[in-house]
Amino acid sequence: MDATQVIIRPVVSEKSYVLATVGKYTFRVHPDAHKTQIRAAIEELFGVHVVTVKTSSVKSKPKRRGATSGRTRSWKKAIVQVREGEEIPIFQSLQGIED
Repeated sequence: MDATQVIIRPVVSEKSYVLATVGKYTFRVHPDAHKTQIRAAIEELFGVHVVTVKTSSVKSKPKRRGATSGRTRSWKKAIVQVREGEEIPIFQSLQGIED
């Protein structure tokens, strides 16, 4: 699996930006990707050294819109910790907005 197929997109949330301040970055990843593939993809795409990778499956939630009911998609999330002093540039643009 190619590195661009393993990493789908960064997760944008308040919690992910708080984690980014301590060197932990959150990504939505391919459901079949395992930790070593995620580590290799992050190191290849962003040129950083990965210390740990934690993965979790986010379960679907029931949703309703009027009489129609359904569920959201389930997806896989990876929280990646990089070596101290290194950063991933995707998350730098919004870190100065905390004021």
